[in-house]
Parts: sequence; C-alpha cells; structure tokens
Amino acid sequence: MNSDTGKIIILIGLGVVVVGVLIYFFHDKLHWIGRLPGDIRVEKENVRFYFPITTMILVSLIVSGILALIRKFF
Repeated sequence: MNSDTGKIIILIGLGVVVVGVLIYFFHDKLHWIGRLPGDIRVEKENVRFYFPITTMILVSLIVSGILALIRKFF
C-alpha cells in the first residue's frame, strides 16, 4: 500500500459520511427513491417482491458520473 491508497480510503469514508448526513436530515424528502416508474413491486397476502430496477439504473448513472469527474480532476 502507498499513500494514494490511504487518500482514496479517506475520500470514500467522507463520501459515506456525507451520504449518511443527507439521509439523516432529508429522509422525509427522499420518499420517492425506490418508487420511481419502472420499479417492480408486487405485494400480495403472504408475498412481497420488490425490484427497484429504475432506481438502480439512476444510482448507477450518478455514481458513474461522479467517478468520471473524480478521474478527470485527479
């Protein structure tokens, strides 16, 4: 390991903290996450099936964009 690895781990940790703070303070404003059009939800008497495909695609695009920006500047 070198010092670059340590910097990356610190940045990832700070990112997790920022996401945690956002969820903690704005959880009432984020109710739409997981309920987007295209998310599959089946609820019956004894069975619940939930597959948030649209939410996963949106999160993937956002994370990919953030990583591309990080690579561009570093």
